Amino acid sequence: MGRVLAIDYGTKRTGLAVTDPMQIIASGLTTVNTKELLSFLKDYVSKESVEKIVVGLPKQMDNTASESEVYIQKFLTQLEKSLPEIPVSRIDERFTSKMAFQTMIDSGLKKKQRKNKALIDEISATLILQSYLAGVQ
Repeated sequence: MGRVLAIDYGTKRTGLAVTDPMQIIASGLTTVNTKELLSFLKDYVSKESVEKIVVGLPKQMDNTASESEVYIQKFLTQLEKSLPEIPVSRIDERFTSKMAFQTMIDSGLKKKQRKNKALIDEISATLILQSYLAGVQ
């Protein structure tokens, strides 16, 4: 069984999360400069068995696509060319950034630590992955 990797895509930074090999636990992996994302993913997949990639699907409250979906579609095209052997799923990511920020508060992080946007992106990716796992189980 391979890992499932989740992506919270952003135009500047992208948060990544991954499951354990048994696909039970979702953990934050890292935050990557989006310009380096594809090379990071290729390198990661060459070292770890990744069965599926889950990419957040940003939607507005009225269920229409968010303006960032244009950038995500371009990325998905590049991802398909770079890693055609790994299937990609999409999952609604509404509120993940707000939930990530609340998670930071609930876990007792200081105000300065909560301003770390890279950490918010990584936690958001973890929440996307947890949502995916909850729907698969």
